[in-house]
Amino acid sequence: MGAPKVKKGTTQPSSEKMSTTVLFYSFLLTLQYGAQPLISKRFIRREVIVTTMVLTCEVAKVICAVILMAKEGTLKKVFKKWTLIESLTASGLPAAIYALQNSLLQISYKNLDSLTFSMLNQTKIFFTALFTYIILRQKQSMQQIGALFLLIMAAVLLSIGEGSSKGSASSNPDQILFYGIVPVLVASVLSGLASALCQWASQVKKHSSYLMTVEMSIVGSLCLLGSTLKSPDGEAIKQHGFFYAWTPLTLIPVLANALGGILVGLVTSHAGGVRKGFVIVSALLVTAVLQFMFEGKSPSIYCLVAFPLVISSISIYQKYPYRVKKKES
Repeated sequence: MGAPKVKKGTTQPSSEKMSTTVLFYSFLLTLQYGAQPLISKRFIRREVIVTTMVLTCEVAKVICAVILMAKEGTLKKVFKKWTLIESLTASGLPAAIYALQNSLLQISYKNLDSLTFSMLNQTKIFFTALFTYIILRQKQSMQQIGALFLLIMAAVLLSIGEGSSKGSASSNPDQILFYGIVPVLVASVLSGLASALCQWASQVKKHSSYLMTVEMSIVGSLCLLGSTLKSPDGEAIKQHGFFYAWTPLTLIPVLANALGGILVGLVTSHAGGVRKGFVIVSALLVTAVLQFMFEGKSPSIYCLVAFPLVISSISIYQKYPYRVKKKES
């Protein structure tokens, strides 16, 4: 049997050590991804200023990434080769996009039930596929295209269900649509675009995942700080203070979100998109279980119909990648 393909410039660790590492990172990411919506709703007051949440999370990501680079012994080497122009080229635009995406997600958390949020958030896979084709010309297999259509059907079902549901975070259908469904779908579009840009940067610029995390967090934070000069959040910060309505427990979702950002890069670099896809599916199950356990909410009929569609579409998409047909010699 042939050995798994390894990226150039990397060393193949023992299969046992690699398997243990991948399982550990995947388990942590599954818990984080599945629990994040419930944690955010439980520990973040509605009065908390969204921008302060995003900025604090970005700072936490930088600290985590720097610590991990220092632990690996690559910190000095990475920053000796660092240049401002290269950093802005590789990370500037994705950072600004991700900063806006995170703000939209924070708004959506407060206006959708946790399971619906998690399932709608999976549409970012479709937009990632779309933008990687546009930017990187990466084709999809027929099975993947079918899986993406299943995902769109699930998103439509969820939108209809949330718009008419009375068991959601808000009883106002317009608020659910414009402050819950629309923000998470726009965030998914932005996520797909940013992911494709990051993939392009990593292939062309050969950036490490940790360095890109630091760069994108810093640039994104600067963009977000600039936007506060004229935004309602900026006025709220001036009037009430940066940590208005925060409690010590507010740090739990902030740190969890920062950890998730680091783990996404680790899972992808160690195992690729297939394992990440299984993590996403597992996280949906975790969200459903936790929502039932802690909130006592049973999914609506629309969620019950859409749930297997989401699971099937993600599983098929990850299992049947596009393969280039080898020419006969």
